[in-house]
Amino acid sequence: MTGFINVNKAPGVTSAQEVNKIKRIAGAPCGHMGTLDPMASGVLPVAIGNAARLFEYFLGKTKTYTGIFAFGEERDTLDSTGQIINNGGRVPTAAEIKGVLDCFVGEIEQIPPRFSAKNVNGRRGYMLAREGVEFELPPKKVKIYSIELKRQVCANEFEFEIVCGGGTYIRALARDIAAKLGTFAYMSGLVRTASGPFRLETAVKTEDLDPSNIKNHIIPTENLLDFKSVYPDAAEAKKLFNGLSVGCGLADGKYKIYTADGLFYGLAEAGHGFLKVVTKLC
Repeated sequence: MTGFINVNKAPGVTSAQEVNKIKRIAGAPCGHMGTLDPMASGVLPVAIGNAARLFEYFLGKTKTYTGIFAFGEERDTLDSTGQIINNGGRVPTAAEIKGVLDCFVGEIEQIPPRFSAKNVNGRRGYMLAREGVEFELPPKKVKIYSIELKRQVCANEFEFEIVCGGGTYIRALARDIAAKLGTFAYMSGLVRTASGPFRLETAVKTEDLDPSNIKNHIIPTENLLDFKSVYPDAAEAKKLFNGLSVGCGLADGKYKIYTADGLFYGLAEAGHGFLKVVTKLC
């Protein structure tokens, strides 16, 4: 059993817990593509079996989020699960917020939250933060494609749609947008609506999966890769599938490669007139 499940992660559980549910149902090794915070919900792509070998091909895919930011208050975790550490900030107007959003579009530097899985001298940041240890995390470059203020939810909460690259912390955006406006904010809600080719409207909740229906929800790996396909002849296939290179007239780049009987074998890479298998999936 191999492929992907487009999971609609439930709020209040960890990404690892959702993966473990799939693992038990599928009876196969599994891994997720991009962690969601426990409080968040939405798209969590889960790779089953050898599909996990494709992690690097999905790591840089664009992600879309609907986030709710509560202004006027600061929390240590930067989200609603944390302790209040400042509550005297003002609530900006929608016009003020819109006026600073362009400052956060493009390639920006972002300081990760202290309560994160970032490694600090061999320990996770959230563990040190819970113990009250003082430490600093270096800024990292992230890519923000767009931020749109969608609506004002209530007196101090605003809803945003954010399209960004992998590794972006949405709760850090709440902190930084507020700081630009001279106030505080934390993330009070988050839904990931898209991650690469995976969309929320086609996602399934793990509570609706069982051994009798899981195969109906597995997306074949080849359907999610937008590379061209190659079908080597028997002689070429024998060399390729034994780790050797063969001459080719293909443009440099990655290709989906198939066996003689049409089985998706994995990924091959063409370069300088030669083709070689780089990822075996069957």
